[in-house]
Amino acid sequence: MRLKHILSQDYIGLLGALMCLLVFFGLQSEYFWSPLTFTTLANQIPSLTVIAVGMTFVLIIAGIDLSVGSVMALCGAVLGLAIVDMNISLWLAGIMCLATGLFCGAINGFIVTRWGVPSFIVTLGMLEMARGGAYLVTDSQTKYIGSTVEFVSAPLPGIGLSPALFLAVMVVIGGQLLLSRTVFGRHMIAVGTNEEAVRLSGINVSKNKLAVFCIAGLLAGLGGLFHVGYLQSADPNAGIGLELSAIAAVVIGGTSLSGGKGSVINTFIGVLIIAVLQTGLAQIGASEPTKRVITGLVIITAVILDVYRNRSGGIGNYFRRFFKA
Repeated sequence: MRLKHILSQDYIGLLGALMCLLVFFGLQSEYFWSPLTFTTLANQIPSLTVIAVGMTFVLIIAGIDLSVGSVMALCGAVLGLAIVDMNISLWLAGIMCLATGLFCGAINGFIVTRWGVPSFIVTLGMLEMARGGAYLVTDSQTKYIGSTVEFVSAPLPGIGLSPALFLAVMVVIGGQLLLSRTVFGRHMIAVGTNEEAVRLSGINVSKNKLAVFCIAGLLAGLGGLFHVGYLQSADPNAGIGLELSAIAAVVIGGTSLSGGKGSVINTFIGVLIIAVLQTGLAQIGASEPTKRVITGLVIITAVILDVYRNRSGGIGNYFRRFFKA
């Protein structure tokens, strides 16, 4: 029974995959197993982490959000505009940054729920609108902010980890509690499992979907704040392709593309897998095209595993049948 319980936990396989990557790259590069590598990796993931949490919620309700990378760039651009051009304090500029993300998410959610347009199409349009907005706000130029936002993502003395990382971990924990311990979380899973049945049971599906897209937009804004703090500048080209990394991390973490199933904790492990993969490939000298090919293969593999999990009742069931045989 103990073996069955262990094998039924998806995170065991995810942690195993993460350890395999760590061992592999450690053998390939003598510099990989260094404190600098791990602190740098940890301080690079806050933006992707919080955005992946929002993407987890969107996929659980059987939606998708392709706009998060561009929304992150727009939020960062608004932050840069507020601080550099308008001389607004960091705290008020941060609120403007988060509000911009929330507003973009609300637009996505409103169109999806009001007119029943597939989220793929709506967020694809928002991807272009937000990216164009980022260019307009910054005049297509990087806005250098400097030390004003440095403390957000600067490593803390003694531990080498940034406040942004701790905030991202808090978002992960809060997201998991929201999903697994609240009525709203159960409604998300129910909507993704059978939306029509949920509607007939009297639950307001539109309200729940709107809330999920608002959360995703708000977290994209938080990701923009982290990203600007890390670079100390607002780049209108920031976040290009980030939505693919977020989707990859979420699907690797076991969230079903068809909705109704997901885990924020597993998504975080998926983020770590993506980050380790990209860092390891860079250290062994892989070219950018090679890294993109491998990342694409990881996404395809994760989708295939997702299909398998849905058909077989989970990878844990497969191993239980294997050991039973």
